[in-house]
Amino acid sequence: MPSDEALRHSPAAERNRQAILEALLQLLPPQGSALEIASGTGQHAVHFAAGLPGWSWQPSDPDPGALASIAAWSAHSRLPNLRAPLQLDVTAAQWPVNPGWTAMFCANLLHIAPWAACLGLMTGAARNLAPGGLLLIYGPYLVDDAPTAPSNLAFDADLRARDPAWGLRRLKDVAQAAGTAGMVLRDRLSMPANNLLLVFTRAHAVPA
Repeated sequence: MPSDEALRHSPAAERNRQAILEALLQLLPPQGSALEIASGTGQHAVHFAAGLPGWSWQPSDPDPGALASIAAWSAHSRLPNLRAPLQLDVTAAQWPVNPGWTAMFCANLLHIAPWAACLGLMTGAARNLAPGGLLLIYGPYLVDDAPTAPSNLAFDADLRARDPAWGLRRLKDVAQAAGTAGMVLRDRLSMPANNLLLVFTRAHAVPA
């Protein structure tokens, strides 16, 4: 790992980055522009920009410390298609970006944020994705038609003990929030360690 005081490192991001990249390679066209929400350490942004050279990759995060880490990882990577990190809070009424993104990606946000983050993510995606664009959300979920892994139940209990506003979200509730915002759940992919990659697209009519 590069040596830099600003660098943050997530073992989970290190473990899951390649599996997610392989899914992105299947789902995304060869070229496009992607807005990554809640980029965290920046490890995902660097790995995906390197693995998707035809894409312009825009990382973002609301936390100044995370932005510094993303910038440090980016500086070490020297990838021409990786943009400077942008400060973005999904719950803001207006995002500091221009619309027309080919894709948006978000990993491991919804369960460590209040429900307002899910609502903001869906509303922002509906407003800022290009027609036919995809919103891809990675993480653990509670699925009504499938048993929940004991590890996910324990994780959910731990999250709620730390903050009652946190916790694993029900897939049904996330899909309903998406529909209200003008998004449609197109697919869900099973990922390692009992995670899912949810694939949303814009509905034909987006609520004003």
